[in-house]
Amino acid sequence: MLAEFSIAPFDKGESLSAYVAQIIDLIDKSGLDYKLCPMGTTVEGDTDEVFELIKKCHLKMREMSRRVITHISIDDREGATNRIKGKPKSIEEKLGRKVKK
Repeated sequence: MLAEFSIAPFDKGESLSAYVAQIIDLIDKSGLDYKLCPMGTTVEGDTDEVFELIKKCHLKMREMSRRVITHISIDDREGATNRIKGKPKSIEEKLGRKVKK
């Protein structure tokens, strides 16, 4: 399963990187494959592991904020693995060239 998610506190002003960094620390320590992007993070793993990680991250942010918004997008394809790297590679193969990352 791939899940892209973002978690944001709504009572911490304009700069959120100090709060997001604490969430990324949890993701990094989870052992799941992930890709950090400017507007969210994609993780890949077993369904239960992915959902448990997202829940843990949401609750961690909730400890730091009175109001938290979490957005989740899931791509759950039976039998598919290594999609964090495989999906972009498939596009590059179809284009016949590397794309900006």
